[in-house]
Amino acid sequence: MEQRFSIRGFHISNTDFVRYTVIASLTISSILITAIALTKNAGALYPQLFYFPILYATYFYPKRGIILSGICGVIYECLVYFSLYPDTLALWSSTGQAILFICVALAVGYFTNLIRISEARYRSIFENSLLGIILFDKNQFTIRLANQQVAAMLGYTVEEISHKVFSDLFFSIDLKRRFFEHLGSGENIKNFETCFATKTGDPHWVILSWSRIDDVIVSCSITDINAEKLARELAADSSTQYQQLTESSPTGIVITDHTKILYANPAFSRFIGYTAEECIGRNITESVMEEDKDRFVTFTGKWELPSPVPDRAEFRFITKEGENRRAVLYFTPIIRNSLPAGLINIVDNTEWEEYRERVEQTRERRREMMRAVAHELRTPLQPVLGYLNLLLQDRTSFGVTDETWQILDRCAKSVDRERQIINQMMELSVLEGEETNLDYSVFPVLGMVNTVIANGGYTLKAEISIDVPQDLIFEADRQKLSYVLDVLIANGVNYSKPPKKVWITYRGSPSLPFHRLAIQDNGVGITEAQLDAIFKPDDEGTSLSSRQNAGGPGLSLAIAKKYVQLHGGYISVDSIGNIGSTFTIHIPKKRPEKDQPS
Repeated sequence: MEQRFSIRGFHISNTDFVRYTVIASLTISSILITAIALTKNAGALYPQLFYFPILYATYFYPKRGIILSGICGVIYECLVYFSLYPDTLALWSSTGQAILFICVALAVGYFTNLIRISEARYRSIFENSLLGIILFDKNQFTIRLANQQVAAMLGYTVEEISHKVFSDLFFSIDLKRRFFEHLGSGENIKNFETCFATKTGDPHWVILSWSRIDDVIVSCSITDINAEKLARELAADSSTQYQQLTESSPTGIVITDHTKILYANPAFSRFIGYTAEECIGRNITESVMEEDKDRFVTFTGKWELPSPVPDRAEFRFITKEGENRRAVLYFTPIIRNSLPAGLINIVDNTEWEEYRERVEQTRERRREMMRAVAHELRTPLQPVLGYLNLLLQDRTSFGVTDETWQILDRCAKSVDRERQIINQMMELSVLEGEETNLDYSVFPVLGMVNTVIANGGYTLKAEISIDVPQDLIFEADRQKLSYVLDVLIANGVNYSKPPKKVWITYRGSPSLPFHRLAIQDNGVGITEAQLDAIFKPDDEGTSLSSRQNAGGPGLSLAIAKKYVQLHGGYISVDSIGNIGSTFTIHIPKKRPEKDQPS
């Protein structure tokens, strides 16, 4: 940055100081020489001396140069007046000369100002251009001038790039050779794509356009296309990878214009039996089974909406060989060649559907077998239980002693327990078949809780603490929810340690979509391994009760879980060893739409 100094508060740069000194020296010299020449009558060349300081001052400082020309004209007029008076012709000549000083200064100032405005305009364009601009020597390729955009593009400063050779900016020798070939053609070149090397040696793609200003200087504009070039290369790589992915995908992939196939991958060709060439232009509806065509038309009708959304559905197809196959279609709206299209993923689930049907048939046979077994077991139990109750109730008539009565009572309880298990087996088989409907009603929860506790006689077995709001209302199947509550309370009472305690607490919140009714005990707790097993209707579910002599959950918890799931809820369990367990019933506050009365 140029240094500046002050003279009595007036700030001036070194350059201006030198120029002012030169102007003052030339002015004073012109005055002295003119005065001496007039005194000695040396001739008529002395007026031209004043043009030196006037032209010099006007070129650098147009306004001040005009003022200086006026001062010089007045001084010259005065010198002539005192030296040549009363020579009228000489006086008129000096006046004309003084006026000529001012006219020359005005003309020089005007044209100098035009040149400077033009220079400023072009310099502003050069410095503020969005394009990089370089002026270089076409013979030596030395860079004469470069703007900030070029420097920033390649990571240099303006001073650094101004000391480089233009041909050294190219990333490789081949690119440099191509540039020389085009430059030697003698033509103005536009849109020459090439690659420069940045300061760190990385490639940077640009487009060059150049033209010759004169026989030596070439003006070259540089457009930065590096980001666009990289994006094109990435898109090309992505397109190649996408093509490889679709070609090797085990899932059928089809691109359609509505239902007309525009592209089909090999997996779809194998699924439908047609080659990829045969699929192109074919209407996919033609391969849908007649029974499913109405649903398929409805499914495809959504694709024509102004804003289609992803969708899925299952349909049956007829292959080229006439074979029936089943598949799930996933539709996704896409843009292909700037036009809306559909991407359909086709997942062949023919074998899975057959397997699912076989599994369902197996389950149905198991349920039928369970019902038959339960029925065969329950039939002989009924008379056994009846005779035992008859002996217990009329012990005198049958001569039953006290010892015999106790034995018969234990037998009756065991038979009754087996009858309950058989009934639970039948109920569970019905639930697994999804043959149970819910009988919804609105009822107070506190009343249901008190009824269950009273019917089960649980207050005689443990201390029951109830914290349920008086006005709490459920909309659910009261009978089935009572069964769930009865099972969980009995479970808590049976597993609690003396003194046995059970807490029944409502933990709902207005912000939650579920009612939460918790049953907590102070029992031995449940291990992590047992948590997943207690709701299973098998040996794992009953193993916990076998270690307790209280009957255990057996099939009851499995049935309770099914009842809650029918409501759209679930049962969660939290347990700490030797402290207790908490079973929480989660019931939706809002009745599911499928269970709404029609």
